[in-house]
Amino acid sequence: MANKVATREAYGKALLVLGAENPNVVVLDADLSKSTKTADFAKKYPERFFNMGIAEANLLGTAAGLAAAGKIPFASTFAIFAVGRAFEQIRNSIAYPKLNVKIAATHSGITVGEDGGSHQAIEDVAIMRAVPNMVVLVPADGEETRQVVLAAAQYKGPVYIRMGRLDVPLLFGEEYRFEIGKANVLKEGTDVAIMANGVMVSMALEAAAELADQGVSVSVVNVASVKPLDEETIVRIAKTTKAVVTAEEHNIIGGLGSAVAELLGEKQPTPIVRVGLKDTFGESGRPLELLEKYGLTKAELVKAVHEVLAKKQR
Repeated sequence: MANKVATREAYGKALLVLGAENPNVVVLDADLSKSTKTADFAKKYPERFFNMGIAEANLLGTAAGLAAAGKIPFASTFAIFAVGRAFEQIRNSIAYPKLNVKIAATHSGITVGEDGGSHQAIEDVAIMRAVPNMVVLVPADGEETRQVVLAAAQYKGPVYIRMGRLDVPLLFGEEYRFEIGKANVLKEGTDVAIMANGVMVSMALEAAAELADQGVSVSVVNVASVKPLDEETIVRIAKTTKAVVTAEEHNIIGGLGSAVAELLGEKQPTPIVRVGLKDTFGESGRPLELLEKYGLTKAELVKAVHEVLAKKQR
């Protein structure tokens, strides 16, 4: 896992592939193209790139219009602005008519770092999950991001893609296959399952390796598709392990942990511990220090596994 790349970087490269393959792909940005990595697309396909300025409602409204005209728009800005400033346009202009808009948001979660709590989207998955017709995808590394972007372009309807600023370990090769609505079991175990997405997937694998040394058999499930959720796989793994830990760089309310808990509560009641932000805002700091402070670490996952195993044994 020595090589690292930010998911936003992989997004920028994937757009160039899409631009060459499909002339209907267009890209919009809110004056942040250097940060969201849409700048390379803008340079290569200037006639298909639209800088909407610092006006997120116009960004998403225009994307809706382009989709209604038959284009495949990827609208990019920071996650906090995409979801926070333009929710009404997302709901009523994009999701309600089920238009083919891809909201590709970068700089999500506390790993935005020094920009601070005002810029760290920790509730965006919860908000987008609650919008009918919206697909919600949270890739874990560069290769999965590439495949997520290509899959989103093929899907007919609105998609929210959550990406980050921080360089993260490369986990997957080109043989990896992402599919909307499918989770990927990266490791099979019998005692407990860690279900994670985004930056927490690599930590889940590291925690599983440490726990194996302690004699604990851990399944690791990458749940990049938060909505639609892969109910069959998640229920199957929960039946096998009878204990689940979820891990996400997001508020534990409304995100992956909530999605898994809701599903298992209805279909396979299972002891569960949610690792994520405990209903709090972030603050300014270095990304790795913030992950440590807010308990988004390998050590916290190991602790959570022991906690859920104790629940399982009661």
